[in-house]
Amino acid sequence: MLLGLDIGTGGTRAVLVDKRGKLAASAAVEHVAFRSPQPGWAEQDPEDWWRAAQEAIRAVIAAAGTSQIEAVGLTGQMHGAVMLDTAGDVLRPALIWCDQRTGEECDWLHAKIGRERLIELTANPALPNFTLTKLLWVRKHEPEIFGQIAHVLCPKDYVRYRLTGTYAMDVQEASGTLLLDVAHRRWSSEVARIAGIPENWLPELFESQEICAEIAGGAGYTGLMGGTPVVAGAGDQGAGAVGMGILAPGSVSATIGTSGVVFAATAAPTRDPLGRLHTFCHAVPGRWHVMGVTQAAGLSLRWLRDTIAPGVDYETLTAAAAQVPAGSDGLLWTPYLLGERTPHLDSSARAAFVGLTAGHGRGHLVRAVLEGVAYSLKDTFTLFAELGIPVKGVRLGGGGARGPLWREIQAAVYGYSTDVLVAEEGGAFGAALLAGVGAGVWPDLEAACGEAIEVAQQIEPDAKAVERYAMGYEAYRKVYPALKGIQG
Repeated sequence: MLLGLDIGTGGTRAVLVDKRGKLAASAAVEHVAFRSPQPGWAEQDPEDWWRAAQEAIRAVIAAAGTSQIEAVGLTGQMHGAVMLDTAGDVLRPALIWCDQRTGEECDWLHAKIGRERLIELTANPALPNFTLTKLLWVRKHEPEIFGQIAHVLCPKDYVRYRLTGTYAMDVQEASGTLLLDVAHRRWSSEVARIAGIPENWLPELFESQEICAEIAGGAGYTGLMGGTPVVAGAGDQGAGAVGMGILAPGSVSATIGTSGVVFAATAAPTRDPLGRLHTFCHAVPGRWHVMGVTQAAGLSLRWLRDTIAPGVDYETLTAAAAQVPAGSDGLLWTPYLLGERTPHLDSSARAAFVGLTAGHGRGHLVRAVLEGVAYSLKDTFTLFAELGIPVKGVRLGGGGARGPLWREIQAAVYGYSTDVLVAEEGGAFGAALLAGVGAGVWPDLEAACGEAIEVAQQIEPDAKAVERYAMGYEAYRKVYPALKGIQG
C-alpha cells in the first residue's frame, strides 16, 4: 500500500492506494474552522493539522486492515506560513493561503525589487497569498515573533516534520512562497537577501517524487512503521494534477473546490509579463505549469445556498437551475467574494449579481453562480491563448465535476471537449502516486498515471450553448471594470 495525505483547509484526507493504482481505503478528519480575527485575515493552528493527520492515518490503516505501507506522500493547501523556533515549536498560528492582510508588503516588495524584476526572479509578482508577504507582515507587526523564527514551512511540510523530524519542501510547493527561482528550481538568494529573510530558515528542496525523509517520531502516534520512506510530495494543485494525469504540455485541468484552478503543464517556465497567471515548477521533474486561480469558486455556491436556502442540498438547487436556459435570462454573477487573483490581481474586488429582474427566481440565481464561476475560469483560458499555451482538452475535477449540469456548463463555456475521470480522488491520490514512484513501484509518473487513471465520460460542448455563453462571457468581462470605480 501507498499512503497519500492531504492537509487541506477544511480537513485532512488520507488514502491508501495499491500497486495497481487503485484506491483501497480513505478517511477524512475535519479541522477546526480557520480563524479570522479581522476582515480578510485567515489563520489556522498547525497543531490541529497534526491532530487531524494522526486521526486520518490511524483511520485509513484501520479501514484497510493493514499497516504494511511502502511509502508516504504528502500534499496540502499551499502558501501558508508556518513559523518555528530553534526547538521546532510553533511560534504563532499559521497565516494561510486565503489571508489577504499583506497588501502593503506586496507594494513594498514591488518598490524594493521592481515588479518586472521580481517576475524575472520568481516568475510571479507579489500577491497577498504568497508566503513571503506573510513573513514580512509578521516582521512589521510582530517583531518579537519574527526575531525567534528559525524555520519556515508550508502546512504539509509541517506535518512531515512532525512525522519524521525532517525540514524539507518540494520545488512545486516552494514555487508558491515567492522565494523560489522557479526557472532553476532553487531558492532565490537574491530575493531572500533583499527581503531580509535568512536563507537558513528555508528547508532543503527536493523534487516531488524524491524520498526526503523516513517515519521516525510520528510512528507511535499514527500506526506507521518507523523507517517508512516519505517523498517530498507537492502542493495541492501539483499533486491534484498528477492525480488527474496532467503531466505533458497540452494537458489541462479545471478543478472547482473552495477555490477554482485552471492548470496547464508546460515544457518550460512560461512567464506572464503582467503576472496574471502563476508560473510554478511542476511535480513532474523537468516540467513547469501555469495556473489561474478563482478565489471563491465552489465557495460561491456554498455562500448562495447558506444565504438563500440553508439546509437545502445542492442536488435540489441544481435541479432548479437546470430548468433555466443557458445564460440565466441575462443574469450575471462575478464570484469575487474573496477578492480575485486571475486575471485582476485585486484583493479588494467584490462579488455582484448584475441584471436582476422581478422575473428571476432561485433557479436563476443558482445557474448564474454556476455560469459566473465558469466565466471566471474562462479568463484563464483566454490568457492561455494570449500567451500561446496549448490546450488539447480539459479534465474536470473537484466538486464542479460531480454534477452533470456544472460539467455541461463548463464544457460549453470553455469550448473544449472535457473529460470526467472514473475516480477523481484529488491531491491525496496524486501524493500516493508520487510515493509509488519514489518507492520504485512505477518507473515514472507517466507509468503511474497510465495504470491508475481512467476516463469515465467525455463531454462535447453543445453548439448552441457555446454560442450563448460566448455572448454571456463578453458581457461578464465588462462587469469588473464597471463596478471597480464605485466599490467602497
